[in-house]
Amino acid sequence: MRKLTTSIGISAVIFAASAVSTTQAHEQGNSYSDNNQCEATLNYDISVEPKMLTVTTGDTEVYRIEVDQLFIEGESVPLNKAQKKLLTQYSDELSTQVPEVIGLVHDAVEIASSAASMALTPLLGDAAGAKLDEMMDGLEERVEKVAYQNGDKFYLGATQSSLEDTFGEEFEQELEQLVKNSIGSMMINLGSQMLSGDGESFEQSMEAFAMKMENVGQDIELQMDSQAKDLESRADKMCERFMYLVELEQKLRVQVPELAQYPLIDAPERQLLE
Repeated sequence: MRKLTTSIGISAVIFAASAVSTTQAHEQGNSYSDNNQCEATLNYDISVEPKMLTVTTGDTEVYRIEVDQLFIEGESVPLNKAQKKLLTQYSDELSTQVPEVIGLVHDAVEIASSAASMALTPLLGDAAGAKLDEMMDGLEERVEKVAYQNGDKFYLGATQSSLEDTFGEEFEQELEQLVKNSIGSMMINLGSQMLSGDGESFEQSMEAFAMKMENVGQDIELQMDSQAKDLESRADKMCERFMYLVELEQKLRVQVPELAQYPLIDAPERQLLE
């Protein structure tokens, strides 16, 4: 569960519970999307506040940036003019992207919740469907713990410990129990719907049920299509910006050697900016 888009894929039923560590491009035409170049993992949690950016692991501060000042493990790091300029550029870009990632994560969870409810309630029945809705509401609350806005503070928790605390054993047990409890209801519901046609043969009932489920799928596609396209478009644009951020960080870690051992982003090496 270390990937940002894996952390925030437990979700597209479960969302798609991971865009906190992996950002992926969806269209081959995007200059940044080929060869999985838009896939990356975050090694630390990030807090963004006005004039301050803090990178942590759990409750431990790794480094923070206050305007053009850098502090590593609480100690101020002297920087020259060029280093300060690059540091500020990196901090500004990261501070812009974190709120966008958080917004995308929550919108993806909301869409996934709606789609899961629309798709599965006809199969599971109303009671199990209500339980599914309750679980998806719980998922949104869990996501809120690792990707949230509180006033003018934004927090993105992408480390393994942050994600395991949120999507750990308890969450997996809840999902497993929902599936177990729903199997009986689903089979009964399927059987009753397939055999409900008056005077119809079993084959005709099967065909009618298949048509009904196909119509349900088409309805979901129509209702979700515009939202999904908007989400995909935002993700593609975010991918381009994210790759720019990768380049900035790689250059910063070269120009400020004190940061070399604290890579925020694990991503393929890119040609550094001039």
